[in-house]
Amino acid sequence: MEAVNYTNTSHQLQCSSSVVKHIRAPVDIVWSLVRRFDQPQKYKPFVSTCIVKGDLKIGSVREVNMRSGLPATTSTEMLELLDDEEHILGIRIVGGDHRLKNYASILTVLPEIIDGRPGTVVTESFVVDVPQGNTQDETCYFVKALINCNLKSLADVSERMAMQDTVKPIN
Repeated sequence: MEAVNYTNTSHQLQCSSSVVKHIRAPVDIVWSLVRRFDQPQKYKPFVSTCIVKGDLKIGSVREVNMRSGLPATTSTEMLELLDDEEHILGIRIVGGDHRLKNYASILTVLPEIIDGRPGTVVTESFVVDVPQGNTQDETCYFVKALINCNLKSLADVSERMAMQDTVKPIN
């Protein structure tokens, strides 16, 4: 269910791939977290703070500060796509002190049934330049590891929210 593609555009090696995660929570709960371009720290464990410049619309830019432990402290990201009907979010990294150059990703959030209950399938596809001194495989492995970590956290937070949603107090 996962594909890795390698392309070479204008003499710059790139890698692209996608990661799929099945989440045992309804699509509206998962989308409520994903769509918050201004609050990625709600589910992305490596993000400590986020400040959005301007309104929350296409073209908005956010300054993200990372927790220690990553080979980066900041990332500047632009909102390229936000579709609340189709549940699609697209971002592009436009700056920061990291090696993810020309990084763009599309996240899709779709409903599915898991064991007879409402669930969600999330797919994050990306493309990124391969940094000098790295191979395509190393670059894809690193990015996919980050995405897998983010999606696991998204699943944990969403599933916790879904559990709280279904637990009704006894009168």
